[in-house]
Amino acid sequence: MEKHDNDTAAEPALEGQISDEEASTTGFFARANQRILNSKHFESRGIERVPETERLSKVGASNYLQMTMLWFSTNITANNMALGMLGPLDYSLGFTDAALCATFGAVLGAIGVAYISTFGPVSGNRTMVVARYFMGYWPSKICTILNIVIMLGYGMIDCLVGGQILSAVADGRLTVIVGIIIIAVISWVIVVFGMSTFQTYERWAWVPQLIAAFILVGSAGPKFDTSIQSVGSPSTIRGNRLSFFSLCLSSSIAWAPAAADFYVYYPETTKKWKTFAMTAAGVGLAMSFAYLLGVGLASGTFTQPSWSAANEVSSGALILEGYQGLGGFGKFLGVLVALGLVANNIPGTYSAALCFQVLGRYGARIPRWILSCVGAIIYTACALGGRNYLYDIFENFLALMGYWVTIFIVITLEEHLIFRRTRGFDWTAWSDPSRLPLGLAALTAFLIGWVGAILCMYQVYYVGPIAKLASPTGADLGIWVGSSWAMIVFPPLRWLELRKIGR
Repeated sequence: MEKHDNDTAAEPALEGQISDEEASTTGFFARANQRILNSKHFESRGIERVPETERLSKVGASNYLQMTMLWFSTNITANNMALGMLGPLDYSLGFTDAALCATFGAVLGAIGVAYISTFGPVSGNRTMVVARYFMGYWPSKICTILNIVIMLGYGMIDCLVGGQILSAVADGRLTVIVGIIIIAVISWVIVVFGMSTFQTYERWAWVPQLIAAFILVGSAGPKFDTSIQSVGSPSTIRGNRLSFFSLCLSSSIAWAPAAADFYVYYPETTKKWKTFAMTAAGVGLAMSFAYLLGVGLASGTFTQPSWSAANEVSSGALILEGYQGLGGFGKFLGVLVALGLVANNIPGTYSAALCFQVLGRYGARIPRWILSCVGAIIYTACALGGRNYLYDIFENFLALMGYWVTIFIVITLEEHLIFRRTRGFDWTAWSDPSRLPLGLAALTAFLIGWVGAILCMYQVYYVGPIAKLASPTGADLGIWVGSSWAMIVFPPLRWLELRKIGR
């Protein structure tokens, strides 16, 4: 890869960053901001490309293991348990059907996350900056906006589930509202410091979560009803299997648009296959385990009256009910599970702040830590407003986000393997629109894919005409049709774009 000596000097000016001379003359805010950025362990870098001189000098076994620990801590959390509950409770699937759909959905999504993550070390660029090389400088901003929605949406769900669990632990004496605020504030305190602090947090956050999860298996596992069967006609069951599988895939693969963000400080010499393997292992193992716990807890509601009553209160109350019989220790474990959602919330808040900067030169002028505050305020307010509609948010929000992420990955994969196989990338062009693809082919394929997804989506608020044909009750085919349409049309369009425009 070509390397330029003046790489870092040119980047801030291209992206509209405030120079040192401007900062010295802009008054109180600039001086206060500079004082904050000079704080120990505070990351001052935003979306600017990380030069090789500021990355790790070498990558050892502990650094690769950190990749797995980051994603394992992020995803062995209660929000993913709550998602797993939807299989038996909302899609009327039996234990085996729900468990298989959840596991394979988690693993397939983890592969997509792992693929995108490999661009972090090799480029030194954040994920939505890397997207400019595949979608074009301007069309990539559509993906950036959608990624903000995903990351802040996850923050909302994390705060909701955490608030529900804390309220259940306190027997209702602490309201869900207060619980939501507690989770949001802790997340904000950690994420505002940036990469170093939250990587350290994620390195160890999995330990109490895994202990609490294993105890939950021991406490609640004997009451899981593995004999429950899927309900409905054969075509209905097939449709529900596909819909739940797609939902679990959507939740897992939704991390892909942020996956490279956390590896930009790794050197270019980082092994791609190791990055891929360690990331896939962290995401896949954590999500599969959490999903399966959720499926098991949901299955128990069919035979355990107390579990059914707890589920009527909230998914968080059902998780806490799984510790029934452990007394005060069970409540302590419930608090650990609730606080574990902070580990899921931090990466999303961090990535959303970067996406605000990617949107344009005005966003790039705002320090990352301020945008982190803005993101935390947004998802806290949304969680407070939507605290009584968790399952609806899961079904409608996550599935919808999965549509565009899979289309984006298909376009990225084809551009990478077909058109960049010999041309390679000039990663120093990250902020120069004239040196990046125009993106007409990618935008057209993206929109055509969305048309396919809309025609085949099955949601409460809209059922596509093709989805109605899949089964009497419908099946969500949006991911599969949308990504396949984009896959078919992108190569010829991109070939034409290169032939006529040349970039």
